[in-house]
Amino acid sequence: MTQNPQRVLVFVIAYEAEASLASVLDRIPRELFEHFHCEILVVDDHSTDRTFDIGAAYRRAHPDVPMVVLRNAVNQGYGGNQKVGYYYAVRNGFDFVAMVHGDGRYAPEELPRLLAPLVAGEADAVFGSRMLTAFGAIEGGMPLYKFVGNRVLSRFQNFALRTTFSEFHSGYRIYSVPALAAVRFDLNTNDFHFDTEIIIQLLQAGRRIVELPIPTYYGNEISRVNGMLYAARVARVTLQAVAHRFGLLYQRRFDPNPSDNTHYSLKLGYASSHTYAIDAVPAGSRVLDLGSGPGGIARELHKKGCTVTVVDARELSEAPSVGVTCVVQDLDEPLEVDAAPFDHILLLDIIEHLRDPERFMDDLRRQFDFEPRTLVVSTPNVAFIVQRFMLLLGQFNYGKAGILDRTHTRLFTFAGLRRLLRDAGFRNLEMRGVPAPFPKVFGNGWLGRAALALNVALIRLLPTWFSYQIFVTAEATPCVDFVLDSARRYRTLPPPP
Repeated sequence: MTQNPQRVLVFVIAYEAEASLASVLDRIPRELFEHFHCEILVVDDHSTDRTFDIGAAYRRAHPDVPMVVLRNAVNQGYGGNQKVGYYYAVRNGFDFVAMVHGDGRYAPEELPRLLAPLVAGEADAVFGSRMLTAFGAIEGGMPLYKFVGNRVLSRFQNFALRTTFSEFHSGYRIYSVPALAAVRFDLNTNDFHFDTEIIIQLLQAGRRIVELPIPTYYGNEISRVNGMLYAARVARVTLQAVAHRFGLLYQRRFDPNPSDNTHYSLKLGYASSHTYAIDAVPAGSRVLDLGSGPGGIARELHKKGCTVTVVDARELSEAPSVGVTCVVQDLDEPLEVDAAPFDHILLLDIIEHLRDPERFMDDLRRQFDFEPRTLVVSTPNVAFIVQRFMLLLGQFNYGKAGILDRTHTRLFTFAGLRRLLRDAGFRNLEMRGVPAPFPKVFGNGWLGRAALALNVALIRLLPTWFSYQIFVTAEATPCVDFVLDSARRYRTLPPPP
């Protein structure tokens, strides 16, 4: 009798499994049907043998077992067949989906134990590991070369992805269906390294993965994996994930929240555009922060006693509610705020987002008179050495963050930014390079600090190559219209005594 309303799908992935499929189905513990609303799904990946017929015959012979048998009209591959099963689980509202191999390599008897952390709410995915028991895989018949390859490849992936899994390459997995629905597994490969890609997706989404030991069994089943090719593809996709994390090579499938803007968080405590900008504004200044993002800069300037008005397309989430004025406006539209009363105007990582930065700067300048005003600007340096190297390799990949943030519409070099400001009537007071935010990527430990120090040193040697961003402070000058009008007014005044 079912005691738990949760729904479990036992997904049997099958290809050329006529000799083993019925046995695997017999070994699925019937206690699952007593404790859960359980269903078996067999998906035959267009086998050339009788796999589908055997699955269909089993279903007819066991009418008491809720079971569906499907056959792909075209072979989808190991990863593609998983997509079919997981979509079935998502579409039909299951709570958990357990993947069992039709060749019997992974023991179905372990299903209740592997399900336990998911049912208890302690995990979003549970992987059966053959490596948690010392040399258990060898004793279970795993060939030595596979054992060594598994350990070496898993160690490399742990280092690259900052994880501590005993192995990445077990095919015995149970997932929370809501966790699966939250990642783009449909964008993954149809090949065998699908398993690695879905691990990376779960990690990127902050999901909890638990490993439990399972017995290893190697019989006379046919291995369809080219080991060297598989290892190369796993290594490549792992490095792609690292590059994605660093903002160097955006991978859509590894981005669980493509529309959020949390990557615009402050970079403080080390050399960065945010640190330079806050240092450039004296305490007590009147500040206009254009394109402020969540409002972190406004919060820090408020702590310095500055009066701050921010203009952004979104409401602020980080600025204090008292002492900071917020104007919600798209900066591609004419500026609704009078810039004249402010002595410091911030344009931090905003001009690259504008459709027409020249028009924007011209309109801003028209609001100024002879009173001194300081413009503080930062923007990505499209000539950064990494971008040069990527172009050499034929890569120009817009993504979610970094220099090629997909919301950027204009990109600048040192010379291009200098020309923009000069033509808009601003006199450069200081232009300097900003290092890449290594502490944000590597953490604030020795590695992040060492990489940052090296980048700062290289900027001193060749700023146009090694600067991740460009930082400028400039002095505003009034436009010719204002100068002419002021000259006319001066002529009408009485001569000085």
